[in-house]
Amino acid sequence: MRQVALALLAGALFAVGLGVSGMTQPSRVIGFLDVAGDWDPSLAFVMVGAISVHLLAYRVLRWQEGRERAGAARAPRFPLLADRMDVPTRTDLDARLFAGAALFGVGWGLAGYCPGPALVSLATGSRAVVAFIAAMAAGMAIEHFTRARAQRDESSR
Repeated sequence: MRQVALALLAGALFAVGLGVSGMTQPSRVIGFLDVAGDWDPSLAFVMVGAISVHLLAYRVLRWQEGRERAGAARAPRFPLLADRMDVPTRTDLDARLFAGAALFGVGWGLAGYCPGPALVSLATGSRAVVAFIAAMAAGMAIEHFTRARAQRDESSR
């Protein structure tokens, strides 16, 4: 229960951060993407902040793994609220990755939303946000069913 409560608190803090930084406003995102016009660098500052926090957490995780491999005694345990942290191991670049990135970028540029800010913006009840979330959910469902079908087809061969 404690882990769920802290996850809810972290999500709420993230939502407040998105709102305070103005990243729930599509005009900020579109302004950031308009490098040839009236460029708005505020999203770049938010990204640098997020990347910095992630980089620090990732380095701490790698430091801990190195200490554990070396047999160090009493190394601090990270993550604090889970048994382990899942770190992606795939490093290959394939057509699905590029297609997904392109689709995400086009949607982001056209709508001015990415998933996190769009979910936070649902509180406004805006039709545009509801339409974006519906389209995002439909895309996720299509990908899920397409992948499941491809895996079934491959396993039947």
